[in-house]
Amino acid sequence: MAQNQDRPKTVQQQKEQEYRQHVEQVTPKYSLPVRMVKAFVTGGIICLLGQFILNYATNTMGLDKETAGSWCSMLLVLLSVLLTGFNIYPKLVEWGGGGALVPITGFANSVASAAIEYQKEGQVFGIGCKIFTIAGPVILYGIFTSWALGVVYWILKMLQIL
Repeated sequence: MAQNQDRPKTVQQQKEQEYRQHVEQVTPKYSLPVRMVKAFVTGGIICLLGQFILNYATNTMGLDKETAGSWCSMLLVLLSVLLTGFNIYPKLVEWGGGGALVPITGFANSVASAAIEYQKEGQVFGIGCKIFTIAGPVILYGIFTSWALGVVYWILKMLQIL
């Protein structure tokens, strides 16, 4: 009888071991240093493109820095949305990781990809309701943090510390 009680445990242990081996086989292996270099290169190229736009707008077009910065942001967002629409930006994100997600282009990608994904549900209930599902928390916490820092700044000004 003791052998019968031990047998299910060994079958269960064997299944658990097979499951662990399966998970080990299908889980992708990543090298942190390689991923960091890829993110650095990707983010650097995006920043290089932005700097090129800024230099072109100020030196060639004669725009002031603020206007050139606005044009740079708009063009980077437009490029990101277009690349997202053509399904190129997600491949860039897969290769470059955080280097493609952190700049303004990553924010534009998150908004555009949600709009593309939910467009089949209609303009109002699809795009209108779901467009900020990914970017919404970023906007919310960004606004809240800026408000909180503004209150701290105001209090420090009132106390004449700043």
